[in-house]
Amino acid sequence: MELDRMDENDWKYHGEGNKSLVVSHVQHCRVLRLLKYPAEDSENPPQTAEQAFRQIQNIVDFTSNVISCLLGEKFVHSGEVVRLPLEFVRQLSIKIQHQRPAWRCDKVMDIYSGCALCLPNLTSPTLHQPTPTPPLCIEIKPKCGFLPSPKHVSKDIKTRVCRYCMHQHYKVANGKWKRRSLYCPLDLFSGNKQRMHFAIRHLIEEPQNNLKVFKGGQCIYSSKEGSDESPDTNSLLHHLRPYFLRGNNRVNGHVTTKAVLNDFIQVLGNALLSAAGGDGGQVTDRTGEGRSFCEASLFNRERIRHGSQGLPTNNILSRILQTQMLDSLDIEGLYPLYCRVEQHLQDFPKDRTGLQIDGPYDQNFLEKVQKCLMEDDDSVEYAAAKVHQYRIAMTAKDCSIMVTLVPSSEEEDDDEEPQAFSSSVSVLDLDPKPLDSVPRQLRLDQKIVSCYLRTGGTLPNSSLPPLPSILAAEREERALCFQAV
Repeated sequence: MELDRMDENDWKYHGEGNKSLVVSHVQHCRVLRLLKYPAEDSENPPQTAEQAFRQIQNIVDFTSNVISCLLGEKFVHSGEVVRLPLEFVRQLSIKIQHQRPAWRCDKVMDIYSGCALCLPNLTSPTLHQPTPTPPLCIEIKPKCGFLPSPKHVSKDIKTRVCRYCMHQHYKVANGKWKRRSLYCPLDLFSGNKQRMHFAIRHLIEEPQNNLKVFKGGQCIYSSKEGSDESPDTNSLLHHLRPYFLRGNNRVNGHVTTKAVLNDFIQVLGNALLSAAGGDGGQVTDRTGEGRSFCEASLFNRERIRHGSQGLPTNNILSRILQTQMLDSLDIEGLYPLYCRVEQHLQDFPKDRTGLQIDGPYDQNFLEKVQKCLMEDDDSVEYAAAKVHQYRIAMTAKDCSIMVTLVPSSEEEDDDEEPQAFSSSVSVLDLDPKPLDSVPRQLRLDQKIVSCYLRTGGTLPNSSLPPLPSILAAEREERALCFQAV
C-alpha cells in the first residue's frame, strides 16, 4: 500500500462501531480503521494528530503485547498504525457518508489526524481462487460466557440468568431491538455440541449485532438495528445451499432446508471447537461450578444425551472464556477498587503513569495483571491490577470471532459424502477499555438488572421472535416431498 498515492476510489465503506469506522480496499485484502468522534466536535477535533496516533498505537500495543498472549498469537492480528494524506481522508469521508447507517451519523470520521489502523480484511481471504463457492466468513460476537460468583453480587438473579439474556429485555424495552434474541452465550461456551447447535441456530434466527455472514467478502446476512423487518433467513439459505448439496440428508434426492441449515451449523460449530491454537489439550468441564447454565436459556438440560463435553483448553472459545473470567469480582465487587484508584489519582496525579492507567501496554503491564495478589492488601497497586484485569475481561466479553470456511477443492466420487471445509479462526475488536468506562458499566448493570426484575423476565408477545421463516420453508418442503411420493 503506497501511502503517498492513496485514491479514495480504491476504498469502500465496510462497517463501523461506536468508536471507529472501517473501509476496505476494493482489490487488496486490507482494511483501514479510522477514529470517530461526536458530530458536534466536527469543526474542533477533541485531540491532536499526535494524540490520535498514540491512541491507535495503544490499540496495537494492547493487542500484540497483552491480548495475543492470552488468546494466542495465531488468533490475533495486531495491525499497524499508518499516517494517511489528509486530502485522501477528507475525500474518503465525503465518498462514504451516504453509505453510513443514519443511526451511526451522530459521530463523524476523524479527518484531521490522518491516522488509521491498517489490518487484514478477514472477510475476504487472500489464498483463494474465484470459484462458484467462494469462502464463507462468519462473524460472531459471543458476549460473556459465564455467571458471576454470588460472593460479589447484590441481586441473586445475576447468578442464575446471564447478562446477555437480561440485557435482551432491556434493549427491547428501550426500543433498540424490536424482538428478543433467544441466543444464550452460556450454551455456545458450553462445549456441548447440542447446546452449541442450539445457540448458533438462535443466532441465525435473530442475529442482531452478534452474527454476520460474508460470502466472497460481501455481507449476505445481518440485522439492522431498530428495524421492524426480520432478517431474510430464506435468502441466507439460498446462498448456503450450493455449499451443502452433498451428503445423505435428502428427501427424494432433494437437499432440504433443514439439512442445509444443520450442515452449516455443524461445520461452524466444529470450526469453533477445533484445536487450532495448539496440539489438542484437555477438556475443561464447568458443570460442577454451577455457573455454566442460564435459567433464561430455552435449552432443556434433560436433552443433553451424553453430558457436557466441555471446551478443549487451547481452543478459541476456551481462551476467550478464561480471559473473560479475569473479571472475578463482577462490576459490583470491582467498583470499590475503582474508587480507591480514582481517589489515589486525585491525591497523587503523577502516579497515573506508574500505575499504567493509560498504558503503555507492555510486558510489565501484562505481568501486573497476571501476578495480581489473590487477597486484597488495601494497596492502590492491588486495586489498579484488579481494574486492569476487569478492563481486559471486558475486551474479551466484547470481542468478535471471525470463522473462515473454505470448501475443499478435491473431487469426490462419492456424492453421499458431505462437503469438506478447511477452517481458520481469528479474533477482532480487541481495543482496550478506558478507565472511565467502569462507572458507566455499573450504571448499565443496575439498569439491566432492574428492568429484568421489574418485568419478571417477560416481554409482550410482539417482542418475541416470530415463527422463523426457516420453519415455514421446512413445512413447505415436507409438503412437496409428500406430493412427490
